[in-house]
Amino acid sequence: MERLRDRYEALLLDLDGTLYRGHAVIEGAPEALAEGGSAQRLMYVTNNASRGPETVAGHLAELGYPATTDDVVTSAQAAARLLAERLAPGATVLVVGTDDLAAEVTAVGLRPIRRFDDTAPAAVVQGHSPHTCWADLAEAAYALRADALWVAANTDRTLPNERGLAPGNGSMVAALRTASDREPIVAGKPYAPLLEDALVRAGTRSALVVGDRLDTDIEGANTVGLESLLVLTGVSTLDELKGASAEFIPTYVADSLDALNHPPVPAESDSDASDLAADLADRLRRNPGRAVTVRASGTEIR
Repeated sequence: MERLRDRYEALLLDLDGTLYRGHAVIEGAPEALAEGGSAQRLMYVTNNASRGPETVAGHLAELGYPATTDDVVTSAQAAARLLAERLAPGATVLVVGTDDLAAEVTAVGLRPIRRFDDTAPAAVVQGHSPHTCWADLAEAAYALRADALWVAANTDRTLPNERGLAPGNGSMVAALRTASDREPIVAGKPYAPLLEDALVRAGTRSALVVGDRLDTDIEGANTVGLESLLVLTGVSTLDELKGASAEFIPTYVADSLDALNHPPVPAESDSDASDLAADLADRLRRNPGRAVTVRASGTEIR
């Protein structure tokens, strides 16, 4: 019988909350992915711009995931591409984020700097770093007030770790938004650039987006016209589907990644459940280990 994963040539996998939480691997997730063999392309697509692809791939391999540097697509890479498309070669970019983010800026032929001075930078790029402080945000605010282009790697409000939900890059972006009265161009999910980069790298649009957040992974999949699987191992819950608009509705919902290796539960197109969350919870209980179909032929079940 056809497994859920057999319908796609590639899986576009989120990391935080989907494969691990902080430094802790999500139980059973490496084994679930390993069941696919080598025929299916696994792309690791992360909104977190704090680490380079080599570091991410090494971390994934240590946790038991089959990953190489070429399999990792980061929002830092997507942000650097957006900058390179809009700026002249050699232009200066004020970096709010890690040295790995600065390295991606260098890799596309631009010059990263850390302070606003008499020669105003052409752009500001902002990505997550646990060491970002008021002084870093102040330098960026000066540049934005001087009309620099602003690219944010992502706008996730929170970042899941083994202790709970910590402030994400979106919380820092919100501070700069308030200080500058500006809006950034966003590279990461739910916006298209990061996922489109992943599709180019995978060499196919026959792909399933897998993630734990309705407001990034699922909305991002809907933005670029891909099907999606919400796994309930990270941030979003079934209760968040109550009254959710169409852009936040996944194609499938599952308790864990192992649902990829089983046929999905067919959509109940004649369902008259008034509470989508309660309906899905009931169907998950009745079908352990399998993904429940939420939408049939692009129509959400209500």
